Amino acid sequence: MAKVLVIGGGGREHAIVCALSKSSKVDEIYAAPGNPGIAKYAVCVNIKDTEIDKMLEFVKDEGFDLVVVGPEASLALGIIDKLEEMGVKAFGPKKDAHLIESSKNFAKELMFKYNIPTARYETYEDYDKAIDTVKISPFPTVLKYDGLAAGKGVVVAENFKEAEEALKDMLLDDKYGKGKVVIEEYLEGPEFSFMCFVDGKNVYPLEMSQDHKRAYDNDKGPNTGGMGAYTPLPFITKEDYEYALNEIMIPTAKALVNEGKPFKGVLYGGLMKTKDGIKVIEFNGRFGDPETEVVLPRLTSDIYDAFMAIIDGKKPVLTWDDKYCIGIVLASKGYPGDYKKGFLIEGAESDDIYHMGTKFDDNGNLLTNGGRVLIALGKGDSLDEANKNALKLVNEIKCENLFHRTDIGAKAYRK
Repeated sequence: MAKVLVIGGGGREHAIVCALSKSSKVDEIYAAPGNPGIAKYAVCVNIKDTEIDKMLEFVKDEGFDLVVVGPEASLALGIIDKLEEMGVKAFGPKKDAHLIESSKNFAKELMFKYNIPTARYETYEDYDKAIDTVKISPFPTVLKYDGLAAGKGVVVAENFKEAEEALKDMLLDDKYGKGKVVIEEYLEGPEFSFMCFVDGKNVYPLEMSQDHKRAYDNDKGPNTGGMGAYTPLPFITKEDYEYALNEIMIPTAKALVNEGKPFKGVLYGGLMKTKDGIKVIEFNGRFGDPETEVVLPRLTSDIYDAFMAIIDGKKPVLTWDDKYCIGIVLASKGYPGDYKKGFLIEGAESDDIYHMGTKFDDNGNLLTNGGRVLIALGKGDSLDEANKNALKLVNEIKCENLFHRTDIGAKAYRK
């Protein structure tokens, strides 16, 4: 029987731990740092996902059969490279392959070089040159911080004032760190997420999902890390699926191999169905959050076997139920801007509620401890039924400082 470590402490890792807990091959699960929800299934160890040396020492002492890395910060720091050097089986891309996420500019250059459909763009380090471009750009226009920014480094500027503020944040005030800015053509159409297990040139698709980035109902408010998601997607045709797989995901995997940066792990395509066809908005080099929280509950095959198959260069077995699944995020009031922590949460005991940003106090009370705090899941034979079941769970949760969207998946089931 296997002993597994999951690195990370959010809703994505909660979903991964839940999936691993169903495996007949796994009898011990650890999570670092984990969270109060994960603690139902795993031993939580107080090591941050960015404390790489401490994490490696822990792995060395414990002797894990598998390490699964959730957060992008750990991957960007090269933890997979270091685990493999120690002879540990680890699921995730190496540091150079993870550039597909950690550098927006690298991703855009790769897509243009290999004719992978995406928006036109220019990259700037100089604030004045960026401003000059924005002055002659049509609005809306898209501004992306080149590096990692926890899902908050993208601004869709509706006018010059918003663009100016965003460029000031990114290039003058170094809000996300020192870096470049990618200025992109604005594309229109429904976005969707296509996660695939990848082993070099081999691509094995997971179920598609749709994330809701804006903070408030009807896609209003600032971009967040994601306020909810659902799967499967009624608006994606068989032709759309084939195009996304054969013209985007597989060519991208092959391009990374050609560039000497073979990818192994989960390649996440943030795609858009535009009037001119499907195009790439962004790539991530790991499981999406909150998409993982709705996709993995539909997996009926053994995820431990799938992880090991990818690591060993074999074809994974992936089977899914035919239910719809919706996840509704409960976030701290003020998110994605400033928010307060430490509010009491009651009524969040269900196994269908994953923890994203919670902690226990010294008396064992559950408190808010992040921007996104919980995600409530609903399953059903229709999206409408799944939404009702998710909202029912949301309404059982009592906390004075949380808000949520009520329209996750609504465009797909409200005609």
